[in-house]
Amino acid sequence: MTDREKAKQRSQMLKELREEHKDTVGRTQERLKNQKKIYRDINKVIKDEPKTVPEIAEAVGLETHVVLWNLTVLKKYGNVSEAGMSGEYFLYGLIEEKKS
Repeated sequence: MTDREKAKQRSQMLKELREEHKDTVGRTQERLKNQKKIYRDINKVIKDEPKTVPEIAEAVGLETHVVLWNLTVLKKYGNVSEAGMSGEYFLYGLIEEKKS
């Protein structure tokens, strides 16, 4: 089998796999799109001043456990940090170099 035939066979196989998994890929893309929207919404809320999880949750219209989970991810990747306390809650704010 020549290199050209092998490339054509691989191309056909990939085409079939994409078609076979079209629904899974679509669901995954939709989930990622929603996740990015949540990150943008949280970042908008804490852009100017740090806020607590309940304040962020109220502003973005999500449950507190969902906000906390997403803040944990944003913190892990260096986008947000704890910026003090407000009563018994941590305040979360954008990290300075990530604000722009």
